[in-house]
Amino acid sequence: MQYALIIREAAEDFARRSDPAYRDGWVAYSQALAQAGIMTGGAGLTGPETGTIVRRKGEDHDVQDGPYPDGKEQLGGFYLIDVPDMDTALEWATRVPISDKGSVEVRPRLQM
Repeated sequence: MQYALIIREAAEDFARRSDPAYRDGWVAYSQALAQAGIMTGGAGLTGPETGTIVRRKGEDHDVQDGPYPDGKEQLGGFYLIDVPDMDTALEWATRVPISDKGSVEVRPRLQM
């Protein structure tokens, strides 16, 4: 079963990405997933100020450039892992090197 580990980070976390000690934690975690043979994809994302949101407004669309002040956490990236069950996915989620201001959402991949 595939699960997405959806990483949300605080603004301070995005600022810390240039810190080698912070970055090393993410590299080590990514390597652990790869060595376990369960990582099937993923990517880190640039800061929220680089994003654009498109919302449907009836037949039209509304386009808003970032940053988006309405949330304390912003999407920082994701991992896609293939593990036997939700309990195993949650075990891996607890190892994600997020700060105490971030979070990890674990969500099963939709099978189509």
